[in-house]
Amino acid sequence: MADSGQGRVAVITGASAGIGKALGLALVRQGWHVIGHGRAAGRTQAAETELRAAAAPGARIDMVRGDLALMADTARLAREIAQLTDRVHVLINNAGGVRADCVITPEGNEATFAGNHLGHFLLTQRLLPALRAAAAGAQDTAGAARILSVSSDGHEGCSGIDWKDLQLVHAWNTGRSYCLAKLCNILFTRELARRLGGEGIAAHAVHPGVVDSNFVNHADARMRAYIQTLAARTPEQGADTVLWLATSPEQGRDNGSYFHDRRAIAPSTAAQDPETAARLWDESEKLIARAGV
Repeated sequence: MADSGQGRVAVITGASAGIGKALGLALVRQGWHVIGHGRAAGRTQAAETELRAAAAPGARIDMVRGDLALMADTARLAREIAQLTDRVHVLINNAGGVRADCVITPEGNEATFAGNHLGHFLLTQRLLPALRAAAAGAQDTAGAARILSVSSDGHEGCSGIDWKDLQLVHAWNTGRSYCLAKLCNILFTRELARRLGGEGIAAHAVHPGVVDSNFVNHADARMRAYIQTLAARTPEQGADTVLWLATSPEQGRDNGSYFHDRRAIAPSTAAQDPETAARLWDESEKLIARAGV
């Protein structure tokens, strides 16, 4: 994968602010076709305007809106993206957040789990034909297409998955729910690498560090206060490793790794369990089927 973005397509969730918008800006400046996702109408429109103003000649920008916590809406997003391109070279599963309360969606899912993990699981599955097309059309197929998931070292706060309460509905709090979702991001990445590595699709997860963004706007007061005690990076600094993984040729030759500051590091023991990763995939498929999409 060359550094020049001409002819290359990136799909970025959560591209209306923070790390996602920083990634979109960096890629359109390199000439990529960026398909950015946002949830709030005003913020998404403002981000589109900013991306267009920054775009290099030949770049293309499309913005789509939807709620990744709702599987029906995510399925619609995937259809819209498929109408915009038949190839996706990089899918960046970046959107995420926390909530102050346990919210159950109309489809029966806990909203933090659904928005951080399950929506990305479904979106990735629906975009696999376009990712496979990008990989098949490349001269060097090693990592010609990539799936990058923004996780967190917060995953270390979840020691494992309770299969009787997968979404922590019965043992919920803001931090516990978030840590579970970030663990799921890494487990999903590892299972993607196992399933797709032979097809020229590389999957990696990233801990971007604490980033000064709207990430905790919906968290409870205790979590907001805690985050404010931590040294925060700019969105551009948080996006750096993700951008490097998206554009650096050599990073497609590895697979299933977890990165921080452009360095592969070991995630928690729970995040390295292949049986847990495989079962999470199966349980996620059941939840998608239950949602009827």
